[in-house]
Amino acid sequence: MTATNLQPVPAPARPGARRRRRRGLALRIAGVVASLATTFFGLLLVTFFIGRVVPIDPVLAVVGDRAPRDVYEKARLELGLDKPLWDQFARYAGDVLSGDLGTSVLTSRPVLEDIARVFPATLELATLGVLFGIVFGIPAGVMAAVHRDRWPDHLVRVVGLIGYSVPIFWLGLVGLLLFYAKLSWVAGPGRLDVFYDGLVDPVTGVITLDAALAGEWDVFWNAIDHLLLPAALLGYYSLAYISRMTRSFMLDQLRQEYVTTARVKGVSERAVIWRHAFRNIRVPLLTVVALSYAGLLEGAVLTETVFAWPGLGQYITNSLLNADMNAVLGGTIVVGAVYIGLNMLSDLLYRVLDPRAR
Repeated sequence: MTATNLQPVPAPARPGARRRRRRGLALRIAGVVASLATTFFGLLLVTFFIGRVVPIDPVLAVVGDRAPRDVYEKARLELGLDKPLWDQFARYAGDVLSGDLGTSVLTSRPVLEDIARVFPATLELATLGVLFGIVFGIPAGVMAAVHRDRWPDHLVRVVGLIGYSVPIFWLGLVGLLLFYAKLSWVAGPGRLDVFYDGLVDPVTGVITLDAALAGEWDVFWNAIDHLLLPAALLGYYSLAYISRMTRSFMLDQLRQEYVTTARVKGVSERAVIWRHAFRNIRVPLLTVVALSYAGLLEGAVLTETVFAWPGLGQYITNSLLNADMNAVLGGTIVVGAVYIGLNMLSDLLYRVLDPRAR
C-alpha cells in the first residue's frame, strides 16, 4: 500500500466537546422558550390592559343596562372585578393558559369554540391571498430590480403604490360593482350560494377542502367562485408589500462584487439573477412572507365586512360593536399567537436555508 492511499482517520469526538455541544443546544432551546414566554406574557398584559381601559363595562355587557343594583353587584363579584388588578390579571392569565377565553355574550358559547368555527374561513381567504402575493409579487420585484429605472420598474412601483394607498374596502366595493354586478364574472358576497349552504359537513372548516373531500364538486367550484375576488384583493395588498421588499433586496445583491464577477466569467444573466442573487435574498424574504401572511390573517377585517365573509375579522368586529369584550380579547390573543408562531417558524427556516444561522 502506497502512502498516497492512506486516508487520515478522524479523531473521535471528545466527551467534553460533546457535553459543550449538548449544553449549547440546551441553552439555545431555553432561549427560544424564554423568548416565546416573554412575548406571550406581554401579549396577555396588553390585552388585559385593553380590557380595562376601553369605556365598556363588562358587567353591563352581561346583565344589561336595566338590571337592578343588587344583580349588578352580584355579577361584579362573580367576575372578580372587586379584586386588585394584579389578582385579576393572574386569574385572566391562568384562564387563557388553560384554554378558557371566556364566554361570548353575543353567542352564549365559549369564545374558543366560536374562534375555532370562524378561523378556518379567514385561514382559507388569507392563504389564497398570500399565495397570490408570492406568485406574482416575487417575480415582479425581481423584474423591477433587474430593469431599474426603466418602464418595468416604474410599472411595478406604481402598482405597488396603488396597493398601499387605496383603501381595501373601496377596492372591495368597486370590485363587487364591476366584476359581480356589471360583468358577472364572480359570485357575490358570502362564502356559498344559499342553495349550496349546508350540503357539506364541516370537517376542517375550510369549505373548499371539505367539498373536495366529500366529492361535492358543485359546492367546491361555487366556493372558489366566491373566494376569488376577496382573495385577489387581499393578494393585491400582499403583492404590493412583497414586490417592494423583493425589489429592495435584489437591488442590494445586484450591486455586490460576486454578481459582477459572475458576469465577467460569462455566466448567463438568468443564472446570475436566480441562481446567485435571488438565492441570497431567500432568508430575509421569508420574514417578509411570514409577516405578510400574519397581516392578512388579522387584517382581513374590512375585506370580510365588505364581502360578508364569516371569518375571524367579522367575528371580532361584530363582537366589538356589541360590547362583547371576551370575544374581542380572545380574537386578539389568537391573532397575536399567530404572529408569534409565524415568527418562530421563519426563524426555524432560517437555519434550514442558511447554515451560518445554525
